[in-house]
Amino acid sequence: MKLPSPTPPYDSDSVSTSFLEHLAARGARIAERPEAPEFDAPLTFGDVPAEYRAGLEGACLLDATDRGRVRVTGTQAPDFLHRLLSNDVRGLEMGAANRNLLLSAKGKVLFDFDLCREQEGIVLSTPPGQARPLLEALDVYLFAEDVRLEDESGDHRPLEIGGPGAASVLAGLFPGHGPLPAHSTIELPWNAIAVKVNSLPVAGAPGFRLDAGSEAAGLWQALEAAGATPVGLVARDMLRVERGAALFGVDVDENVYPQEARMEEAFSLEKGCYIGQEVVAKIDTYGGLNKRLEALSVDSDEPVARGTKLLLEDRGEERELGMVTSWVYSFALDTGVVLAFVKRRHQQPGTTFRLGNTGAKGKIVDWPIRCSPTT
Repeated sequence: MKLPSPTPPYDSDSVSTSFLEHLAARGARIAERPEAPEFDAPLTFGDVPAEYRAGLEGACLLDATDRGRVRVTGTQAPDFLHRLLSNDVRGLEMGAANRNLLLSAKGKVLFDFDLCREQEGIVLSTPPGQARPLLEALDVYLFAEDVRLEDESGDHRPLEIGGPGAASVLAGLFPGHGPLPAHSTIELPWNAIAVKVNSLPVAGAPGFRLDAGSEAAGLWQALEAAGATPVGLVARDMLRVERGAALFGVDVDENVYPQEARMEEAFSLEKGCYIGQEVVAKIDTYGGLNKRLEALSVDSDEPVARGTKLLLEDRGEERELGMVTSWVYSFALDTGVVLAFVKRRHQQPGTTFRLGNTGAKGKIVDWPIRCSPTT
């Protein structure tokens, strides 16, 4: 297994520099995020197999302090977002959350984020670097409505814990509080401050996102003390790929329909009109996807670059029938695994492709490779 090379030292002016320095002092190797190269994050804490096991058998602890946050307020905020976004907004109870998308008019994914309805407004937690673009995209549709859009990314410093032991870690940090239902949010007291806790998938498994704002370093240490194991990007990607979780910015972009990336939990077929809804509904009714995200085992443990073509001889001619989006080393299969969009009629398990000019071959396997644990 080979790790990607780290980037040069992270920007000393970055708002998250002090936290990254804190993690580096605790053994983290810092590198750029594959989904957002302008942001840095821990690549590994020095023991990838142990980090991977923590995500499978215990509780993994991930740095998410570079996520963005948009708050939408005003009396018409629920209606405004409900008619634009792919998943329910207006029907959510206070404290309820979901994964949501802003699609193009052609039904393709422009933004992927987590939405929560709170007393202080509707909060959208975005991947790194996406808060301002999302706010600007929403503002295009804002006319005379009583709606205000605010970029609060400067105060958003979340951490994430996932895996079968995540709920126990949470209970240890906040004794006396019962289980948190999936896709819900609550504020819990810790060290005289209120920590926002959101129950949602982490690296493809049930988990939690916790936001203590400027106290992220202290919260990180407290979560470690409660039993969570620090995990970097390498183990995170191993876990999510084996469990079948596509990553926005790597596997998903503006060229992808949500069904192609297996993002069915992020859109509704029941809520009525929204941007791109007609295309989404037509795909659900009639099918016709030209490509679909699949997992392929690779007959090598050498990394395969994003964008590598899937090649297959068909009727005497070699054709391009797909493209790689992610590569990981899979402990479950003891070899490399790629995620790739594969064209229809070539998606059967066992179908084998040549992976560009790498000299390696990839064979479609049943996905997910390893199922998510339950809490």
